[in-house]
Amino acid sequence: MARYRGPKAKIARKFREPIFGPSKALEKKNYPPGQHGNTRRRGKKSEYAMQLAEKQKAKYTYGILEKQFALTFDKAARKKGITGENLLKFLEARLDNTVYRMGIAPTRRSARQLVGHRHIRVNGVLTNIPSFQVRPGDVVEVREKSKSLELITDSLSANKSFSWIEWNSSEMKGTFLNYPERADIPENIKEQLIVELYSK
Repeated sequence: MARYRGPKAKIARKFREPIFGPSKALEKKNYPPGQHGNTRRRGKKSEYAMQLAEKQKAKYTYGILEKQFALTFDKAARKKGITGENLLKFLEARLDNTVYRMGIAPTRRSARQLVGHRHIRVNGVLTNIPSFQVRPGDVVEVREKSKSLELITDSLSANKSFSWIEWNSSEMKGTFLNYPERADIPENIKEQLIVELYSK
């Protein structure tokens, strides 16, 4: 399972956003990383540089690498509707992201680990593929043996809620009601720049 394993704070500082969750490094040094720190003069970014940066931000946010991201974009481009919005909908429908949105895990990275270690069931079947596409009506739940895991119980106490997910806290299961609308997705991603990059 390929994924980014490098320093998280460096990426957060690069985009000046807490991509991997709250970051003390970002709070202390709210400027891009590099040898000369904040004193370095940074020229105006080209159109291509802004488009590429937006794609990289989306990849780091959802924890996927280039090939998988390109395949997801291709699928979004073939589907009817606005390509950029379709892309975000498919990324939101990944199993690891859905587990994170349901509050079962505190971060997408830990959600991916829970899925990979077979703690999650989809429609009653143990599923250990983080990129599995959840469909409207699918039921995602914590398997019985894993319900007492400290990571899961601590995360669920944060009480997240999203309009496209129905969560049953007593049974530790949730239903993916539908693909989210763009306005409901809180991520600060300019998806149109990604579409422009791939259309070159």
